[in-house]
Amino acid sequence: MIGFIKKSLNKTLQAIKNVAPQKKEKIDKDEIEDILLEADVTYDLAETIIYRLPASKLVTREDLKRILLSFFVNNKNIEKIGEKPFVELILGVNGAGKTTTIAKLANLYKKDGKKVILGAADTFRAAAVEQLKRWAEKLNIQIVATKQGHDPSAVAYDTISSAVAKNFDNVLIDTAGRLHNQTNLSNEIKKIVRICNKAKEGTPHRKILILDGTQGNSAINQAKAFKEIVGIDAIIITKLDGTAKGGALFSISEELKLPILYIGVGEKEDDLIPFDADKYIDGLLDGFFMSNDNGQE
Repeated sequence: MIGFIKKSLNKTLQAIKNVAPQKKEKIDKDEIEDILLEADVTYDLAETIIYRLPASKLVTREDLKRILLSFFVNNKNIEKIGEKPFVELILGVNGAGKTTTIAKLANLYKKDGKKVILGAADTFRAAAVEQLKRWAEKLNIQIVATKQGHDPSAVAYDTISSAVAKNFDNVLIDTAGRLHNQTNLSNEIKKIVRICNKAKEGTPHRKILILDGTQGNSAINQAKAFKEIVGIDAIIITKLDGTAKGGALFSISEELKLPILYIGVGEKEDDLIPFDADKYIDGLLDGFFMSNDNGQE
């Protein structure tokens, strides 16, 4: 796991070397702030982190790690919902990697022995339906799909109904990538949620927002808009391996007060790993602190 985390943070660690070329056992607070800002931690949050550190001028790895872990408290409260079928609605703007992430999630569930069905409710783009169909065929997973322009709520309804009738374990429903300022598309999301509940009361059980890691902190306002429109339960960060903005996860977690479930570390179906705050922070700290007590780099 730690290897995948460090791989995903490679560009962030390279950026950190610009301000901290040498690893140390203790680091000056001013240098710590420079490092945080270089990794795309917001200025206000960097100031908060510095304020919470012990009064001494030099900072140890252990002191900084303790403070950084506090920004992922929401990850300790991820609900384990035992509903069957367990229905997840996947949301996000165009280009965030939403459809590919659905395939990766389906692959994870299938490997866990679950029976999975996909709903191609992104009927706005024909390419999105075809992409999800290709993934379903590759992974040998059932899919409910229709033509471009059809009612996405109907796709969601049919997918859940089929899952109930055929005893599926997991339902993953794609939605059209949309900008938060498009009122008609926002209303469409609300309709899909209502129709899901009609197909099976209490669904969707979880609404997951896909955020593009290369957007860094600029994705926060986008996420806040989705949260306000329909309510978001959790986040998946994609493309973390392709950005130097790995530190943005602190700000995202702190601002949104939502758990980060997974991070994307590549384009293949296996390139999705559960987010582990402890390993993520160790991966960052290894870039500028000397190795910790157990010798792990």
